[in-house]
Amino acid sequence: MSTKTIKQQLPKWFNGELYKEGGTVRNRFSGEKYKLNNVELSMYDFVMGSVIMSEMGMTDVVPNLRKGLDWFRTHNAEAYMVLLD
Repeated sequence: MSTKTIKQQLPKWFNGELYKEGGTVRNRFSGEKYKLNNVELSMYDFVMGSVIMSEMGMTDVVPNLRKGLDWFRTHNAEAYMVLLD
């Protein structure tokens, strides 16, 4: 699958980095692991970066944080439940 095709799977509002490879992520609270493809990992890192920024008081990131969480619920509900719920 070409990078252009994969990029199209990310929403237009997404302004993070699109990774070439996926990886395994660990839930920061439960320790449970989940393998993500490159698109999911890109969105996961975007969401987690937004979480950190919102915890620092940067409230302007909250709308895109919510969009990222909604994207995960729609595109990989199982990963959402393991990593972000």
